[in-house]
Amino acid sequence: MSTANRDLPDTNGGPSQDRIATASDGAVTGEQDQHTEVTNEKQPISPPHRSNTLKDKLKNQKTKIKTKTNPPGGFDPTPIPDAPPGYTVKFIFHRAENLPAADLGTGSSDPFLTATLTTSLPKRHREDPDLRYRTRTIRKTLEPVWEEEWIIANVPASGFKLKCRLYDEDWPDSNDRLGNVTIVEPRIGEDWPGFAPPGREFEVKKRSGSKRAYILKACSSAFSRGVSITPRLFVSAIVLGKSDPPHGHMYTVGPTYYFKHFSPMIGRMMGIKVNRDEVDDENNEERPSSNNNGKQPDRAQKYDFQANEIQLAGPVPPKLYHRYVEFTPIIGLLFRGRGLRGRLLNKALHHQHDRIYNFDKGTEWGTFPACTEEASLQFLKMAHFAGGGRIFTYVITCDGLMRFTETGKEFGIDLLSKHTMHSDAEIYIACSGEFLIRRLEKPKHIDESGPSVPDHHDDIIEGEPPKSPLPVNPHYYQLVIDNDSGTYRPDKSVLPDLQEFLQRNFPGLDVVTMACDDPEDQKLKEAQHKLRHKEGNRINMVLNRSPSASSFSSDDVSDLDEMERAGEAGRKSKRERAWEMIEEPWRIKEVTGAVANRFSGTPAPVPSASTSAN
Repeated sequence: MSTANRDLPDTNGGPSQDRIATASDGAVTGEQDQHTEVTNEKQPISPPHRSNTLKDKLKNQKTKIKTKTNPPGGFDPTPIPDAPPGYTVKFIFHRAENLPAADLGTGSSDPFLTATLTTSLPKRHREDPDLRYRTRTIRKTLEPVWEEEWIIANVPASGFKLKCRLYDEDWPDSNDRLGNVTIVEPRIGEDWPGFAPPGREFEVKKRSGSKRAYILKACSSAFSRGVSITPRLFVSAIVLGKSDPPHGHMYTVGPTYYFKHFSPMIGRMMGIKVNRDEVDDENNEERPSSNNNGKQPDRAQKYDFQANEIQLAGPVPPKLYHRYVEFTPIIGLLFRGRGLRGRLLNKALHHQHDRIYNFDKGTEWGTFPACTEEASLQFLKMAHFAGGGRIFTYVITCDGLMRFTETGKEFGIDLLSKHTMHSDAEIYIACSGEFLIRRLEKPKHIDESGPSVPDHHDDIIEGEPPKSPLPVNPHYYQLVIDNDSGTYRPDKSVLPDLQEFLQRNFPGLDVVTMACDDPEDQKLKEAQHKLRHKEGNRINMVLNRSPSASSFSSDDVSDLDEMERAGEAGRKSKRERAWEMIEEPWRIKEVTGAVANRFSGTPAPVPSASTSAN
């Protein structure tokens, strides 16, 4: 009975209708409650939904990255953490003694040392790389003498830990470890005595060294009394005084040095030729190695691919701080080395970096005074001055180490970004992009304010420079550098800081920074490509070999010779042919026709010279 009848009068004088309604409703309610209890007892309890599984997290991360207009990465405005003033410390790696023989054929080693410096200073991000240094390699000796300095600013008063690792260089195989030394100092200051030259002697821990080398050394020393098999390392550390700001940021002050790495095989694959004598780079503009008329060059040239490392004097401006751009989740796994695919890609990338920046007998090393015209001249030598219409890809690390190689449309790396390779998969770097060197018709002096950048390009000689010898004065050259890097996407707002940093390190050289979307920058690059193309046919080859392939057979060399003779109309890789068919669908008919003729026995038509020539 409805409860709305409660307000009606009782005409029959019986019990109140509202009481009946209440009792009735109570009985119904009790029945409903009883039925509900019975129903709840029969229903099984379902487990709670778990939405935070790894698969769901990865799916959500993919969705976030795809829906974001700007994926995470690029310019990072995180400031340098505040810290009290630190001290400038000079480390000297003097020599090592009693090293084991890692090369059985010569009974000696090719030792070098790497040093890693860590302190209690907070970092902007935990992924920021530690400061590292590598000495040159001393060939065929068990008692190498380096006498190399490494000066670091802003080492905190709470001390440092310096870990030195000794290796035997064994290219192209992996380097053999000869042991390590860990130097821990809990406190430093202006009154810290340190350990002055000729250095303190430290025993090398053999546990991490090559077992084969130490077993051989133990066997050779078994018949001699009083002979120790423990190597020794001599290192000095001296406080030079308090450091200049910015405090809280350790950086390399000096020395400024360079490494030049050479790879003739990669040079053949890319079709890059350089002068056999480096002096020829300064004497005149490089000429083509050969042409279709069979005319020989005026001087000898060779195939070679050169990778360069040059340490610049710090500090790197704080605004130069960029993180890799995470376009897809696999890129994050690659840089961090997480997951099976991420570890495999990370390992392949490190292997490729080691192949390009390989240390072997041909590697050149040297030092130069920091922030002098001699430093500018050394940089121009490594970039072959303004010869050949070259364009370079560069990366500057957070500690001011600049890596660069020649690149362009002729050079492709499968799967891995070129800037990722140059940075060796570092999560944070200072800046990256491309640059080119141009020769000026007349020098621009430092005290000259000069016109704007577009007007200044009118002073640049278009095409090839004059046939007169190239000047060795940095004032006759211009460095045009941009932020063209999809891996790290440097922000155009940091270009003035980049220009100031490079101008301080390369005095006399006219440094011009441009944004990669500047039409003038694209125009200059296109002019460089045209100048490069004048040198003759290039070998277009995509590096889709397995990263684990460490050698080439005689068939590979003969194939390269065949490709060189054929020029650009020669054989192409499967990937190149696939892209051609996608861009030009009419080529599919040619391929299907060639296959049909092969089965029918009909010879395929021979392309004419006009159709095969570029």
